[in-house]
Amino acid sequence: MLICILAIYNGSNMIYNTSMSYLAYKTKLKLNNQQKTLMRQCAGYGRWVWNWALNFKQKAYKEDIRLNKSQLRKYYTNYVKPKFPWQSSLSSRIYQYVFIDLDEAYKRFFKGIAKHPRFKKKGKSSNSFTIDAGGKPINLGGKLHKFPFFGWLKTHEKLPICSTKKIKHFP
Repeated sequence: MLICILAIYNGSNMIYNTSMSYLAYKTKLKLNNQQKTLMRQCAGYGRWVWNWALNFKQKAYKEDIRLNKSQLRKYYTNYVKPKFPWQSSLSSRIYQYVFIDLDEAYKRFFKGIAKHPRFKKKGKSSNSFTIDAGGKPINLGGKLHKFPFFGWLKTHEKLPICSTKKIKHFP
């Protein structure tokens, strides 16, 4: 089952709910086989980048080198990504959000809030990824929606008319 979590924003202000910090919609997507394959490839790409980045950060940490998300992203973009041509067919937003998520995971670890980040395994982890439209709002409403990189996708239920800045996907 392919599920999509949408964090909904109203312009530049978030819509707040009394019981939640932000409003989100969890909906099932109606995907054809080509779209399912693309979603799974994006999830695998995100998992691959997470594992590479976690391994790279661990090796750097052992050598007393501290890397932030920006340094890691620049190194990956300039030296690692060109070695793997299959990655150029997928959205670059996926790996950018992986570095942001990994940086947040390390911050939570060093504050003592969470355990050390772990490597992700196919079938054992959430296989999620995040995409955005480069700062532009993604307009939603009804059952047919235009997603960045994926094009037009259908949902099983109607969504209210709204806009969001990013979409988190959980296959």
